[in-house]
Amino acid sequence: MPSHPDHAPTPPSHADAAVRAAAGTRSTWVSVAVNLGLASLQFAIGIFSASQGLIADGLHSLTDLLSDIIVLVAGPQSRKEADAEHPYGHQRFETAATLALGVLMLVVGIGMVASAVVRLEAPEAVPPVHAVALGVAVLALVAKEGLFRYMLAIAERLRSTLLVANAWHARSDAASSLVVGIGIVGNLCGYPLLDPIAALIVGGMVAHMGWKFGWGALQDLMDRGADAEALAAITATLAATPGVRGVHDLRTRRMGDLLAVDAHLEVDGALTVAAAHEITVEARRRVMAEHKVLSVMTHLDPV
Repeated sequence: MPSHPDHAPTPPSHADAAVRAAAGTRSTWVSVAVNLGLASLQFAIGIFSASQGLIADGLHSLTDLLSDIIVLVAGPQSRKEADAEHPYGHQRFETAATLALGVLMLVVGIGMVASAVVRLEAPEAVPPVHAVALGVAVLALVAKEGLFRYMLAIAERLRSTLLVANAWHARSDAASSLVVGIGIVGNLCGYPLLDPIAALIVGGMVAHMGWKFGWGALQDLMDRGADAEALAAITATLAATPGVRGVHDLRTRRMGDLLAVDAHLEVDGALTVAAAHEITVEARRRVMAEHKVLSVMTHLDPV
């Protein structure tokens, strides 16, 4: 029997989509305000106190600010309706934005590492740090940890990979503020090299997060499928549909936060085309209701 595409997926209500979009945008603007304030304070105090670690942390906050801007731009684009040129919608705009964020973090992290290495090559030139830098590092740690918890709660509720990535970027910045604080304490205690060492560690953390986000986004753009757990769950949903005798050749590919699903369904060969069609419609309805799926394409195999 020829391939049979089911009907287009039922989109969420405009009201629900609007609420989700507003929540995501609101959390991102909160992050913009926090990161803008922190980056400005960290740069100013870092220069005043001669703390390379605090300046590096300010650069990390600046990448957070830039990632917030990417989120604000990518979010509305990814929610656009499907059109003739994008029949599956624009969900992958978020994936592309996540890739851009990853590349940005990787480049900034490598630059921070290179700068710290230069300072470590001339330890006699490392100046003592003013104590005010420690207070700013502690403030940044508290602010970033609070921002992370707030943003992650929103991201998980909305099930947005881009917002999750942005939230974890905030957590990495909180960890970097902790490292910077330790480096400043070491400098104040008479170990000046600990400040540029802290900057080196922060740069490595930023580069690592950038690689992680960028590589994951690149894999999604190359049609990476769902993990084994999700495949098993979708297969079970299809197989439990009345009239379906078997499921094989199940394939998926990521479309932003959703999945496009292709599957072969085995049905009674004596059924009429209309009856077999109703089975596929019900199978699609169940998958769309129980899983994060954008579309379901089925092929009927008579048995």
